[in-house]
Amino acid sequence: MGKIHVDGVISAVKKVRGGVKVDHHKNTAGCEVVRIPVPKQVVLPMQQHIGAPCTPTVKVGDTVAVGQVVGDSDKFVSAPIHASISGTVTSVGNVKLPNGTMVQGVTIESDGEMRLYEGLKAPEVNTKEELCKAVRDSGLVGLGGAGFPTHVKLNVPADKNIDTLIINAAECEPYITVDYRECIDNSWDICSGIKTVKELLNIPNVVIAVEDNKPDAFEILHQIVDKEAGADSSIKIMQLKSVYPQGAEKMMVQSATGRQVPPGKLPADVGCIVMNVTSIAFIARYLKTGKPLVSRSMTVDGMAIAEPKNVRVPIGTSFADVVEFCGGFKEDPVKIIAGGPMMGMAITDVNYPISKSNNALLAFSAKDAKIFRETDCIRCGRCAAACPMSLVPTKIVRDSKAQDVDALTKDGVMVCMECGSCAYSCPAKKPLVQHMRLAKSIIREAGAKK
Repeated sequence: MGKIHVDGVISAVKKVRGGVKVDHHKNTAGCEVVRIPVPKQVVLPMQQHIGAPCTPTVKVGDTVAVGQVVGDSDKFVSAPIHASISGTVTSVGNVKLPNGTMVQGVTIESDGEMRLYEGLKAPEVNTKEELCKAVRDSGLVGLGGAGFPTHVKLNVPADKNIDTLIINAAECEPYITVDYRECIDNSWDICSGIKTVKELLNIPNVVIAVEDNKPDAFEILHQIVDKEAGADSSIKIMQLKSVYPQGAEKMMVQSATGRQVPPGKLPADVGCIVMNVTSIAFIARYLKTGKPLVSRSMTVDGMAIAEPKNVRVPIGTSFADVVEFCGGFKEDPVKIIAGGPMMGMAITDVNYPISKSNNALLAFSAKDAKIFRETDCIRCGRCAAACPMSLVPTKIVRDSKAQDVDALTKDGVMVCMECGSCAYSCPAKKPLVQHMRLAKSIIREAGAKK
């Protein structure tokens, strides 16, 4: 691959609208990622990505090895599932996801050996088509939490002119620090992945975006890319103001290029591809080793956790095993969240399996998880001012209560990314995100009846 060069440091091209200032709580920033012991079993749901679920390709009694495909789909928007431990398939049947959805899943009992599948080998990649196939074979989905199959993102239609690759290292959610650790610990992989995607997709410009509350990550990325210096100055390091939800894909495009992604459109429609920093590093490692996505790093934190850490876990490990590795609960948890406190999902217990898109587990005691009493709306407009998508949450709430589908459609609720900025800024403590979700479901149900 050719040389790349950082031609100085740049600031955001355009300040994003709205957003909120949140306490960072990056308590585990200094904690290197540590591997947990091999779990006794893993449960691999066949739905770990946005798109079509996979179908199990193994049966009860089969012996499997690490990296072996255990689920796949012939649909384009999907990604294969691989065994994360070696052992025996003990169950193929329905499993429940944290959101209550029932999907097929494969349960593997560990043999303790973590044998690699003998068919694994580094792919030969010299073209865009070969890269997209390799990324699909790897099972990679967005590791920042979105779960969108990465090969779909890279397989840009011929009529889309991509001129900017944006590497998202913002990690604006409180508590989560795994992307920060990726920048600190695996900067060479990040650099290698950038070069590969940039050259094979023929993308002329790259922006690596880091929030200004991560100066160490910023400096390391600057230095490591600059060591690859050549005549080309097409890669820029961008320092962003620390404002939530700065790391959201559409916000990132606006900050890096000044372009706005229209409602219902994707970054590719305005000439951009946005990739999470951990995802781009994984591509580099996969192209060197051929080992697919079988484990991921995640932050375990919160006042109820005895020993907060950043851990590397086989996908399909139960949250309970991870909590045990982190010393268990030092206090009874009142709220447990899979993901960050702003966009994560509250779960009822820790017996759910970890999926590809789980980047954190947070547990809070009663002291830190207060439930505020909801009061009357005072029409202050703070929710509308905080909304990065220029929505008016109070009107959406009113129209959803009236079941007014036409009004909700005009309100633009379907572009809501459920970032929680409105609810965070609301002095009346209205559950506005839940109202947004309800409004969306009203529109979907109306569409299904047509």
